[in-house]
Amino acid sequence: MMERKGIAVAGSILVDKIYGISAYPNAGELTQIRSITQAVGGLVPNNGIGLKKLCPALSVFAMGKVGNDEMGGFVLKELEKNGVDVAGIRVADGETTSFTDVMSVTGGQRTFFTYPGGSAAFGYDDVDWDSLTCKMLHLGYFLLLEKVDGGDGLRMLKEASARGIKTSIDLVSENSDRYTCVLPCLPYVDNLIINELEAGKLCGIEPTNENLPTIAKKLLELGVRERVIIHTPALGVCATRGGDCTQLSSYRLPAGFIQGTTGAGDAFCSGALIAINEGKSDKEILEYAQTAAIAALRSADATSGLEPLEVLFETFRNFERI
Repeated sequence: MMERKGIAVAGSILVDKIYGISAYPNAGELTQIRSITQAVGGLVPNNGIGLKKLCPALSVFAMGKVGNDEMGGFVLKELEKNGVDVAGIRVADGETTSFTDVMSVTGGQRTFFTYPGGSAAFGYDDVDWDSLTCKMLHLGYFLLLEKVDGGDGLRMLKEASARGIKTSIDLVSENSDRYTCVLPCLPYVDNLIINELEAGKLCGIEPTNENLPTIAKKLLELGVRERVIIHTPALGVCATRGGDCTQLSSYRLPAGFIQGTTGAGDAFCSGALIAINEGKSDKEILEYAQTAAIAALRSADATSGLEPLEVLFETFRNFERI
């Protein structure tokens, strides 16, 4: 039997153009752009690079689709530079690499304007399943990828499961009723790692901090096979099929610490995946995830604030929790 190792990240690949602004304007108003940076974005670059920065010894494989254009070349170069295996990325003539314009308020929230591009066309047939040697497959973002949402996501999760690969998924936050397309996938998901808004939408329960354990257990009832992990700015929750539900409050951050929130959720997910891959306890999974998330908050983009986890644990050793 094939010995599997490492984590594959599959799905959304973007180029993020991040515009730093002092405030988000109302309709008809003007705000000044104070900085412009370009970075890779989407699940595959954010989690792929994040995983390598947090755990350099980990084998990380990227799967997705980009256009045969300058942005696609930029993505491949950045992933390779950071040690991510890009053999699973399809370069498609006639496609434009997906991109997002990010309006980021310094120390605050951000707003996204995205062009679906090549990522929307990524699906089951773009994966060389017989060459896939990973131990875990993380797929997303659901609600952003047309073919994945249209049934290919379910096919991919089924295929991975049949091959003995552990699965996890990620979503985008959307105010719609389209979350129902994700529900058939849950029985083929080992680890569901999402934020409170997405969790609440999936099961129809108001996502207050008090409700999070109930929401996590409901998602297990809906089919998630091993654990449900939910993150909020103030709290992390991890519920397992065995019935346990662990909660861990977030860190109290110094004034001026947050430089941007882009990619913090992906960093949380990357930390959780590393801990799961290493067989850590539920509390340790949340500790890994929250440590990675606050590290990401130190930069405007998704991954510049990340370092090996052992370094981050020491850096934040004296931070108090909320």
